[in-house]
Amino acid sequence: MAATAAWLAPPSRTELIENLVSGVDRYNPSNVGILEDYLYHQIRSEEYDCLANLAILKLYQFNPDLFNPDVVINILLKALTAEPFPDFNLCISLLDDRTINATLDEPDPLPTLLPLLTNLYNLLHQCRFSAFWSLYRSDELEVIRENYTVECAGFEDAIREVAARSVKATFTRISSERLGSYVDLSGPELEAWVVKQRWICDSSTGVVSIPPNPDNQIESVVIQEHIKLPQLSKVISHTVQAK
Repeated sequence: MAATAAWLAPPSRTELIENLVSGVDRYNPSNVGILEDYLYHQIRSEEYDCLANLAILKLYQFNPDLFNPDVVINILLKALTAEPFPDFNLCISLLDDRTINATLDEPDPLPTLLPLLTNLYNLLHQCRFSAFWSLYRSDELEVIRENYTVECAGFEDAIREVAARSVKATFTRISSERLGSYVDLSGPELEAWVVKQRWICDSSTGVVSIPPNPDNQIESVVIQEHIKLPQLSKVISHTVQAK
């Protein structure tokens, strides 16, 4: 409930942005600059507001001349950090098929980068975290790292939190080597990250223990049904009559 409430109305959202997102002004193309500035505030401050970012994509959908591919890429990168929420797919659903804009000063990077971003999302969604980091660190995604995520404060840490949520829901014990491959950390950096998560690492065995929580505890459920003989008799008589 708390996560949903924060998704609908992040505490960082100002009254101005709230009015733009919730009121009729969300369809006013003259407000796109305000929403884009708010997006770059999110990028610099490690904040996130999905509904505000969706409002930008909706304005682009209605006003193709406003379309800014760099803004779209930044929105999709922020949406990656929200997994397992469906933010990335919500954003993709608002991206219409477009012809390449030849009037841009530089080539449109979106047709090339969108499939790569979608691959990153699929790996996250499938909890293939090691494969995610391999693709993210590859030469193929160098342009994303050097031109986009380098300016997105806390992007890699936010992806690690996505992995942490899955680990907490799945494991009670996990090897530090395996955990390190999930979060792209090793040595002292991994140890510090584990401490930050309030998990316990046994240095002698290399095993990280995750405290119990409702998701990683297996509890058997015993269902007992009490049927009295008169009730059973009615069932049997109805069966006989049906024949």
